[in-house]
Amino acid sequence: MQSKARISPAEAGGANVLAFLDMLAVSEGTALLAQTDDGYNVIVGSTPRQPVLFDSYQDHPRQLVKFPKLGIGSTAAGRYQLLARYYDAYRKQLGLSDFSPINQDRIAIQQIRERGALHLIQAGQIEAAIKQVKNIWASLPGAGYGQHEHSLARLLAAYQAAGGELAEAMAQP
Repeated sequence: MQSKARISPAEAGGANVLAFLDMLAVSEGTALLAQTDDGYNVIVGSTPRQPVLFDSYQDHPRQLVKFPKLGIGSTAAGRYQLLARYYDAYRKQLGLSDFSPINQDRIAIQQIRERGALHLIQAGQIEAAIKQVKNIWASLPGAGYGQHEHSLARLLAAYQAAGGELAEAMAQP
């Protein structure tokens, strides 16, 4: 299966990294919404029945969505549900000009790199990588944000469906 991530395998650090990005999009629910640009134009709170999309990649949409039942608000947007304040920091750090799909990929990879998980993903150690980055994405198992968390089995299946290899499979001759 071809990755939906827009970054090249070479720039991402390999096919496993692309598969991990696709798994994150499944976990965050952005890849599963019809009528989207592979999830890159999704605003937090979107559902299959009511997708909320933005139409320009010029900048992060900076739309605050309130969740009264949870008592919180969020500016999360894009394929990896990045908050506006983090976009501003990464835009400056990485020298990005916009919130385009490839730049969203670059930011997600930088977040993974900062948590020390990039080498784990490249080696197919996905469970360990998920543990390293669970504080970034609320949908990952053990994240602890009080939002829906996916099971490890579901995420491993999504990762493999996106073409990712697990360490056990990589070690076999």
